[in-house]
Amino acid sequence: MALVPCQVLRAAILLSYCSILCNYKAIDMPAHQTYGGSWKFLTFIDLVIQAVFFGICVLTDLSSLLTKGNDSQEQERQLKKLISLRDWMMAVLAFPVGVHTTVLPFVLIEMRTTHHQYPSRSCGLAAVCTFAVGYILWVCWIHHVTGVWVYPLLEHLSPGVKIIFFAAVTVVINIFYLVGEVLNNYIWDTQKCVEEGKEKPKLD
Repeated sequence: MALVPCQVLRAAILLSYCSILCNYKAIDMPAHQTYGGSWKFLTFIDLVIQAVFFGICVLTDLSSLLTKGNDSQEQERQLKKLISLRDWMMAVLAFPVGVHTTVLPFVLIEMRTTHHQYPSRSCGLAAVCTFAVGYILWVCWIHHVTGVWVYPLLEHLSPGVKIIFFAAVTVVINIFYLVGEVLNNYIWDTQKCVEEGKEKPKLD
């Protein structure tokens, strides 16, 4: 896919997320007025993650255009940092958190149009676990303060079953991370093979 259409696509996706977030915050729901507000819901957190991720993608595109044909080593270093941050967010947050929601098509489009360098598996899984455990602790803290679970299902689970449930959620998000890594490698290894095949001269 050509560079400019990719840029336009990312900008359009970013604007759509910004619009969704604005509308989400405008909805007058009692749950939004209680402790933690919208931030207690993984759906809202995911929307913010996707908006920030695509914002970084757009910023990376703009920086790439500005540094094109420029010999400034400092600008090149800053661009590489942006690209590293973009790839890290894709691997650790955007894909694993967004894979079970309606934002998945946008994430897959981004994965298909841009190669993302995944971190080492140990670092990636550690980051994903940190996010999962952090959110679980946040949910438990909200229950501690308010006496109400964010998700009603948890009201009906015994303490032991809750621990198993939280552990299972952590395992699942780690599996999603691995699926993203495998899918990213498959897409771009296949693309590389296709491009190499086109470059090979035909023998008479």
